[in-house]
Amino acid sequence: MFAIDQQLSRERYQRLSVRYDYATRRIEPVRRQTIDMLRLERGHRVLDVGCGTGKSFEMLRDAVGPEGVVVGVEQSPEMLYRARERVRKAGWDNVRLIQSTIESADLTGPFDAVLFVYTQDVLQSDEALAHVFAATPSGARVASTGLKLFPWYVGIANVWLLATSYPYFTTFRGLARPWAPLEPYVHRLSVHSTFYGSGYIAEAVRR
Repeated sequence: MFAIDQQLSRERYQRLSVRYDYATRRIEPVRRQTIDMLRLERGHRVLDVGCGTGKSFEMLRDAVGPEGVVVGVEQSPEMLYRARERVRKAGWDNVRLIQSTIESADLTGPFDAVLFVYTQDVLQSDEALAHVFAATPSGARVASTGLKLFPWYVGIANVWLLATSYPYFTTFRGLARPWAPLEPYVHRLSVHSTFYGSGYIAEAVRR
């Protein structure tokens, strides 16, 4: 329940990959808000952590322009296949994809911004965050969005939340404050509630 299981995650996303884009369509406005908080500029290099099928790529590329670079890292080959198809069909030559766990990805920084979209397992991995922020200099923008537990006084709603979100991550650790592991690496951290308290957007700056 609290240990991250990367093999289980790969198995789950193998199954989820076929319907992932449709199943996650409701978070698109939150994705946009989170990307906006990166305050990207043309020419920036941005890291999309756990990029999935590449649903953030178009927004990121629009922001950094053809002279910028978008780097997406994803451990699921099925999810990354769909990301590659998205890039190929769009003809984006400045979107680079890496199939790897975050912990062992070959991250060639520096990155001007880092994006985490529904990456609960990654956020709870000390090794993954250390690796990401080793390639991210002071002053870089950081933004994260995902699920969080409802407040304790509506705890019954958390039963529903955990049941419906179970396929998308393997650890329940830190779900009350999923952004907390970012705190040693950032300052000016601001957290906003979404989906009536079952989600969040966090924005910050690399220390």
